[in-house]
Amino acid sequence: MKLALKVDVDTYRGTREGVPRLVELLKKRAAGATFLFSLGPDHTGRAIRRAFRPGFAKKVSRTSVLEHYGLKTLLYGTLLPGPDIGATCSDIMRSVRDEGFETGIHCWDHVRWQDGIAGADEAWTRVEMDLALSRFNEIFSEPAKVHGAAGWQMNIHAMRLTQRLGFSYASDTRGTCPFIPVWNAEPFPVPQLPTTLPTLDELIGIGGITPENVAQRLFELSTAPAPGGHVYTLHAELEGGKFLPVFESLIDMWMAAGFKLTSLQSMADELAVRLLPRHAVRMGTVAGRSGTLALQGEEFPGTG
Repeated sequence: MKLALKVDVDTYRGTREGVPRLVELLKKRAAGATFLFSLGPDHTGRAIRRAFRPGFAKKVSRTSVLEHYGLKTLLYGTLLPGPDIGATCSDIMRSVRDEGFETGIHCWDHVRWQDGIAGADEAWTRVEMDLALSRFNEIFSEPAKVHGAAGWQMNIHAMRLTQRLGFSYASDTRGTCPFIPVWNAEPFPVPQLPTTLPTLDELIGIGGITPENVAQRLFELSTAPAPGGHVYTLHAELEGGKFLPVFESLIDMWMAAGFKLTSLQSMADELAVRLLPRHAVRMGTVAGRSGTLALQGEEFPGTG
């Protein structure tokens, strides 16, 4: 039973504090993982504009944003200048690679991508992805193989660019199994390894789920078969912060049950790409999360 751990690193604080904690824990458990970095400015404070979206206030009330992100982070890009994450945390990022973990691209500016990509044109999308790629190359002296979009937000231009910019595989979507994405009848050869399990903040506060029992619930969900293996997305700001004990408990459950915790690269290396099914990518909702996300849609007949 294989389960890939995908670590989304959204903020300056998450990079400086959460990432080292997660690396220490994962090394102690001999677990693999993929760390996807936000490489430009931390403008988390500008996410306040999401307060008007349906479901956003309810989500925030279930998991304290102030507790997990801190006051300074919530002011970056508004009352405080946003620190340049890649410029100031490059040593931390390289140390993740040096400890044997896969590294890849989450985005340039997390809030800008998450809030702007849906309505963006090709030029806007290309600028954001080029900035992230350039900074990644500057830090690691090699190109990134994997892209995992901030907030699971994509558009057709970004899908095209995952191919043109040389990514080998991506994890930009939510779904059930690895697939070849098709958007508006246009197929893209870069395989998607979608997140298959809910995140902590999507579960806590719903249906009696608490920080005390959320690990057990996630473990139960992970025991359902998933073709190609499950992908679990964690966040440096949550599992690398207040929820570190929750994540440690979850890791212990997985390892006791015989799961192999690995990176997206390890999962991708075992794919027979030519045999992957083709699925539409559509925008839709996920329980416990506000707004719409890129989802794995219907399979095209005769594929897979």
